[in-house]
Amino acid sequence: MRAEGEIAKMRVLLLESIHHDAVARLESEGYHVESVRTALDEAELIERIPGVHLLGVRSKTQVTARVLKAADSLVAIGAFCIGTDQIDLGAAASEGVTVFNAPYSNTRSVVELAIAEIIMMTRRLTEKNALMHQGVWDKSAVGAHEIRGRRLGIVGYGNIGTQLSVLAENLGMRVSFYDTDDKLALSNAHRCATLEELLESSDVVTLHVDGRPGNAGFFGAEQFKRMRPGALFLNLCRGIVVDRLALRDALVSGHLAGAAVDVFSAEPKGCGDEFISELRGLPNVILTPHIGGSTEEAQSDIGDFVANKLANFVKDGDTTLSVSPPEQPGIFMKVLPCPKRGAGPVTALRS
Repeated sequence: MRAEGEIAKMRVLLLESIHHDAVARLESEGYHVESVRTALDEAELIERIPGVHLLGVRSKTQVTARVLKAADSLVAIGAFCIGTDQIDLGAAASEGVTVFNAPYSNTRSVVELAIAEIIMMTRRLTEKNALMHQGVWDKSAVGAHEIRGRRLGIVGYGNIGTQLSVLAENLGMRVSFYDTDDKLALSNAHRCATLEELLESSDVVTLHVDGRPGNAGFFGAEQFKRMRPGALFLNLCRGIVVDRLALRDALVSGHLAGAAVDVFSAEPKGCGDEFISELRGLPNVILTPHIGGSTEEAQSDIGDFVANKLANFVKDGDTTLSVSPPEQPGIFMKVLPCPKRGAGPVTALRS
């Protein structure tokens, strides 16, 4: 039994090395914050989740229906990233758990990485760099091009795709895009009526779609065959959307001149773990460890944004910009401790 007036602690579990700004923000509310550097698998999370009120994840931890069933105190999840496909949103809504993400905070960082990799591949910089480190001086313009005047095809014209469209055009690229939703073309971007039209006309194809189950494997051998010989390919969205063996075949055959891949269907849990991929060792491939949004600026912004969303939800029941509000908030009322005010328990949701 607690003594009268004793302040209970909100328990927060943050996984995958979430930025210290988020930890500081949540601790400033008086919450008890536990931060874990790596992702947890389903069994580990089921063991750790009881008694946790707020859960923070990035892209690797899978918050499944089984995890949510075991979460006896959970009221909100913060996805400290853009995507939410790692969370069973339907199960979260059914269990009365609100989900927040950071839809805008790292878009600039992802776009800058895409631009950098387009330039690196178009100028063959990775090849030149490797030769220099081997002591080989190869001052040749063969196969190297300016990006000015080349056609960039963007698949997925959302927050990242649109910003990439504007920056690429400012660098002199001609831009086309394809999206299943009706999107307004920015500046001089051309909207393609079909994916096939985009693939057949683009010098560079870059994917920026979400990881919903319906998108799994949608870009495979047929799509690579449709691309122009010598084209470049980028995937900075989700690993599951691309058939990696088909991509390897297109690269080894020479049909594609190069590729840059930042995301993988299976990724190591933590830094230093072994990375295994069929794309390792290919000289015309840039591989990066899911760092599209991994800049100090982006991670700080994400930490602040999502932590504020969680804190405001607890204090005021504010679900603004939530991606999965509970289905029936009048039923799923969960009593939370009020850590700083000592005014007794408050409800996380307003009926």
